[in-house]
Amino acid sequence: MLVKTLSAALYGIDAYLVDVEVDLAGYGGDDARFIVVGLPDAAVRESDQRVRGALKNCGYFCSSSITVNLAPADRKKEGSAFDLPMAIGILGAMGVIAGEHLRDALFAGELSLDGTVRPVHGVLPIAARAREAGISRVFVPRANASEAAVVENVNVYAVQSLGHAIDLLTGRAIDAPAKPLPASTPAPDTDSLPDFSDVRGQQSAKRALEVAAAGGHNILMIGPPGSGKTMLAKRLPSILPPMDFDEALQTTKIHSVAGALSEGAGLLATRPFRAPHHTISDAGLVGGGAVPRPGEVSLAHNGVLFLDELPEFPRNVLEVLRQPLEERAVTIARAAMTLSFPASFALVAAMNPCPCGFFNDPTHECRCTPPLIARYMGRISGPLLDRIDIHMDVPAVKYAELRGAEATEKSAQIRERVARARAIQSERFAGLPIHSNGQMNTKQVRHHCKLDAAGEKLLETAIARQGLSARAHDRILKVARTAADLEGSATLGSKHIAEAVHYRSLDRTYWT
Repeated sequence: MLVKTLSAALYGIDAYLVDVEVDLAGYGGDDARFIVVGLPDAAVRESDQRVRGALKNCGYFCSSSITVNLAPADRKKEGSAFDLPMAIGILGAMGVIAGEHLRDALFAGELSLDGTVRPVHGVLPIAARAREAGISRVFVPRANASEAAVVENVNVYAVQSLGHAIDLLTGRAIDAPAKPLPASTPAPDTDSLPDFSDVRGQQSAKRALEVAAAGGHNILMIGPPGSGKTMLAKRLPSILPPMDFDEALQTTKIHSVAGALSEGAGLLATRPFRAPHHTISDAGLVGGGAVPRPGEVSLAHNGVLFLDELPEFPRNVLEVLRQPLEERAVTIARAAMTLSFPASFALVAAMNPCPCGFFNDPTHECRCTPPLIARYMGRISGPLLDRIDIHMDVPAVKYAELRGAEATEKSAQIRERVARARAIQSERFAGLPIHSNGQMNTKQVRHHCKLDAAGEKLLETAIARQGLSARAHDRILKVARTAADLEGSATLGSKHIAEAVHYRSLDRTYWT
């Protein structure tokens, strides 16, 4: 007997529907076979043992040979999410579940040998695809129910075990669908984040980070060991504006596909902060694999990617950052597929000015020779440096500032100014696929960053003296536009250009 159930498989950060066709053929006895076709990977091929064990331990013994086809058969299927739809299809073919109970229903979940339904990756895009296809019922593991319930207009049923799924389908159990979240993001828990009030001194660096947060700009901090670069970077999320619903939904989808959501999590409220170690590979950073998965740059989408000790990262790893920094997406090509993952993040990088860390430090003697310093700084290529909007010197904190009793500004106060600047940008870019000044293209820069005569003269002089590239020119204007937004000014003045140019001074100090 042939029975069809419906499931879904992942393709990038989206999902596509998969027909799970189950056919029982005669009496197989001890030689009964379980064959899965349709380009299954190893995890799918191993489902025969999990499904048979779950059925037997739930009191259902199938003595027939079983053939399962996963259609479309020309796409690779991977993961354990097909266990539950296979088991439901077998029970339908055995007559345990009537065919009408399987209509308009989609299943996803991994089975334990005792019949428990275990969580799987990518439930959020699977539920979203079900809604697009007009499927009203989605049966997912209990641990994934909150995640799937983010999608509205779909009845999501939290399944605890195979027996529980049978009871839900046959009407022996009547559970209410998982409650969908409201069409707005939950408030982020900013009180639990590290606060800028903990940082003593470093007023210039704090201002630079405020500008970076307000405009979504990339920033590089250079300073000696112990000057507070990492401390400052870890406090950047505390001044970022909250995500809107669309941003939170897309960020949650990426984390769902990557399996990075905690159990029972729903919509992500806090912007992600990713800080990979410098031993990471290029595939780990931008994504990859036989069937590509999101990397750190995509997991940092709509948030912050922090690269500490930037020159310690392998050169090939740093160079793959060029595309996501420029296009805010990562394209991964394989023989069988080409996938694109979103990667719109703010890059925060920190580094020492030389191998010993004390080049240009007035209180410590640098032991590095000029060729050694040149090789160290040369690990950061010019094209990559050009893609970083703000370069900030972070000197060692003086003792008087470190021990001073003067109260420092809290993150909440900075976040209010950042939120006002972002509101101006939201109005400016209404109807466009960008949200901040840092995302502007060249045409938008020319339209929104017009200068007066004094600003034109100052910018011309700075570019001529520092030998900046055309890309650096555009980034200066973007940063100046953000500085003006923080001030609430509709026009760009020479002081805004001066501040933006100041943030490019390290080009001349360290790389020439």
